[in-house]
Amino acid sequence: MARSSTNYQRSAWAFLAPGAAVVVLVLYLPVVYTVILSFTKYDGLVSPQFVGLANYGTMFTDPAFLTSLTNTAIWVVGTLLVPVGVGLAVASLSFGLKWAGLLRIPFLLPYALSGVGVGVVFGFILQNGGALSQALAFFHLPGAETRWLSDAPGNTIIMILAAAWQGAGVNALLFTVGLQSIPKEPLEAARIDGATGWTLFRTMIWPLLRPSTTVVIGLAIVNSLKTFDIVQTMTQGGPNRVSETLAVTMYKDTFVNSFYGLGSAVAIFLSIITVAASLIYLRRQLTIGDSTGARKGARA
Repeated sequence: MARSSTNYQRSAWAFLAPGAAVVVLVLYLPVVYTVILSFTKYDGLVSPQFVGLANYGTMFTDPAFLTSLTNTAIWVVGTLLVPVGVGLAVASLSFGLKWAGLLRIPFLLPYALSGVGVGVVFGFILQNGGALSQALAFFHLPGAETRWLSDAPGNTIIMILAAAWQGAGVNALLFTVGLQSIPKEPLEAARIDGATGWTLFRTMIWPLLRPSTTVVIGLAIVNSLKTFDIVQTMTQGGPNRVSETLAVTMYKDTFVNSFYGLGSAVAIFLSIITVAASLIYLRRQLTIGDSTGARKGARA
């Protein structure tokens, strides 16, 4: 019996080994190498030179990094307010309607595009002298001379709206799934008690929608912190690096300026705040869920 169990374990490890090796090679070793590289001065040509925490000191005193950090914070707030808010509104207002599926299709279609594709489309429309400016000038409307993508922080806000156009649909879909999972009995009881409209949503639907909300907001935080494709496509972080995010700064320091050590430091910093933000948010949500369950149990 013991020999059979040992053989079973060996067979299990034999099946797991190739996948584990791929994960180590593709994920963990690059992370370890990036951490090591962040403590060196390296331009991709000569051998890396150990400089300790110098890259991190340079990073936190670089005006471009501080600007990208501010822009990333704006992206986080804007992503939570616009695409998540629009997705919740679309899901709530269309839920229960006869043709709700068809009404949500226009919001879902943009999600089929890549971030680069969205950036190219909106860049063509909003660039100086682009399609929007030409249309406004043709109809003699104000705003034809507006520099949509040239002035900060307006260009960051414009790009957040472009990202919202792409991401609101999938948020609406996730919220719709959450709405479909809500039991009908509590809602019917609340309606009998006279709760309707905003009161019903605030007191019943929103608390019961917490699992879906946790997923949507968690994904939004992570995606906004690592925003790269739309910014790189629409403004390349410009002009004069005023619209960069942390991911764009990491890319430019590493692959454009060949400061591999500094770029690695930015990458490690971005990874730390992404993991930290995710853990803090999820832990808070779990704590709120546990306290809510405890209160319900006490009332019962």
